[in-house]
Amino acid sequence: MSAAPPFAGRVALVTGGSGGIGRALVRGLASDGAAVAVGYGASREPAEALAGEIVAGGGSAVAVGADLADAAAAAELVDVAERALEPVDVLVANHGLATRLAWEDVGLADLDVAMAVNLRAPFLLAQRVLPGMRERGWGRILFVSSVAAFTGGIVGPQYAASKAGLHGLTHFLAARVAGDGVTVNAIAPALIERTGMLPGSPEELAARVPVGRLGRPEEVAEFALAMLRNGYLTSEVVGLDGGIHPR
Repeated sequence: MSAAPPFAGRVALVTGGSGGIGRALVRGLASDGAAVAVGYGASREPAEALAGEIVAGGGSAVAVGADLADAAAAAELVDVAERALEPVDVLVANHGLATRLAWEDVGLADLDVAMAVNLRAPFLLAQRVLPGMRERGWGRILFVSSVAAFTGGIVGPQYAASKAGLHGLTHFLAARVAGDGVTVNAIAPALIERTGMLPGSPEELAARVPVGRLGRPEEVAEFALAMLRNGYLTSEVVGLDGGIHPR
């Protein structure tokens, strides 16, 4: 008898689910048996098309939209996903805002929106789903960070700081829910093609990567899925950057 898929009977919410990395994550989770809520901001049509693709293949999926710059949107997004599917067992906070700015040009509004989208929203999403995960004795949370959280990067200080905040959030939450069967980790990729968030030309950026090329969304998803499957891995921030920041 073949083993059941690792996420059979589980519900996953992937924010930023219609972009490059998000799309690969959604497909991977669905292949692993999860019912998937495809979170999106402005990209409704790609998200709905992806959900439709999964349903057509025999899986379960729904597209759910929210403006995560709005503090109330995180809980509302989870509510919609859970009404359409079941309580969320796997949260992948993959959405992000990356506006390239020199430090001299960062205004208060730039800083506030970066923190709201990249840091506050992931926390509020986790805060909403964690009680149910703890009650059921099983859960997975994965925050998608960036190598910029370690190095400062080239997007801007508002981006690097917001992503670095995810690391502190990871460690704080993981320490408090590990005994409840819930893992909390972060993955920190860098310079991934087909994401719409590259801070420069692909050729220029590939020259910065020791392996000599940009990463692929499928490579990030494959690594992220391995982290989500592993119940002994928690409170870790794992880089995936082609050797940019060895540690």
